[in-house]
Amino acid sequence: MSDSETSAVLATPPESDARADNVKPRRMTLNMGPQHPSTHGVLRLELELEGETVRSCRPDIGYLHTGIEKQCEALTYQQAVTLTDRVDYLAPLSNNLCYCLAVEKLLSLEIPPMAQWTRVLLTELTRLNSHLVWLGTHAIDIGAMSVFLYCFREREDILRIFELFSGQRMMTSYFRVGGLALAPPRGWQARVKTFIDSFPSKVDEYEDLLTNNRIWINRTRGVGYISLEDMLDLGITGPMLRAAGLNWDTRKSAPYSSYEKFDFEVPTRTENDVYARYQVRVEEMRQSCRIVRQALEGMPAGPHTADASKVVLPERERMKTQMEALIYHFKIVTEGFGVPEGEVYQVIESPRGELGYYVVSDGTAKPYRVHIHGPSFGNLQAVPKLVEGILLADVIASIGSMDFVLGDTDR
Repeated sequence: MSDSETSAVLATPPESDARADNVKPRRMTLNMGPQHPSTHGVLRLELELEGETVRSCRPDIGYLHTGIEKQCEALTYQQAVTLTDRVDYLAPLSNNLCYCLAVEKLLSLEIPPMAQWTRVLLTELTRLNSHLVWLGTHAIDIGAMSVFLYCFREREDILRIFELFSGQRMMTSYFRVGGLALAPPRGWQARVKTFIDSFPSKVDEYEDLLTNNRIWINRTRGVGYISLEDMLDLGITGPMLRAAGLNWDTRKSAPYSSYEKFDFEVPTRTENDVYARYQVRVEEMRQSCRIVRQALEGMPAGPHTADASKVVLPERERMKTQMEALIYHFKIVTEGFGVPEGEVYQVIESPRGELGYYVVSDGTAKPYRVHIHGPSFGNLQAVPKLVEGILLADVIASIGSMDFVLGDTDR
């Protein structure tokens, strides 16, 4: 072969390379969940991928629907408290509180200060419990195994405090319409103080492991961005909104259960990414610790239930010695108590955002309608905008930063 023929052959691209230049990127559909461990429950994401890049996403919910709102219509107002525990199983006391506040508004009940402060104390411990589960599972999604073990170490202490108060670790049903189910137990102050004195140092340990960790920063910073305008349009609330720079917390903007008497800050960031949401929730744990300490040190004396004999069960000693108390006990347990006709919407700040209960009464002993506006449902609407254009591996970090609970979504 002559030199000119050799040059011509070398100048001609191989047939396979020529075909590769004409191949268009192919898209494929991938189902992520509903059994995927990193979807934190039965969430199904229908992802359209181009290579490793997400081009579109469609969340599919409803796999955990239990009909809780409809079940409330078949129970008395007090019995329905047990259903609210199971709406958001990481924040049962938050749901107890919101529902009880709504019914107490209809009844025009005045709750004693001691019961209100105890509610605040236990609700903030619930926030810590929820954030610890979030941080541990979010970290293990991204590959940080040790943080998971550390967070569940402290969560165990909180669950033991709940068990001390109510006899149950998770589904406590400790808040009741009219106050608390039981008077706080002996020795609760020492148990709570021991935990709250040591907890700030535990948060320091979490931050030592993650905050300046290069792997953690690379996996979270600049990932999962969504504009504040889109967040407001989609109805997103809670830490996600505060990580976008909006200083909005129902405990400050519309105080309930004596929150106006507590001194705490609302953490915010402006970066609006996975890392910023991590920073907001870590600081929220520090602020919750601060509120619990104030509730512990300033706990007012007094009764743990309202003075409402037709709503609140009488003390057992009175029931054993007074016929009137025995009759009231029998009627409340067997028939419930009537609630004046009307409707009310009550909002509180749950660990995931604004939690609302809409309760309608027709004057009977059972709710005519109970509708729950869960923060997870609104926040999940952001998933398509949150993950479009990012890598498949970053989908895990992005949805983990939302901290949704599927029971709260499906109800």
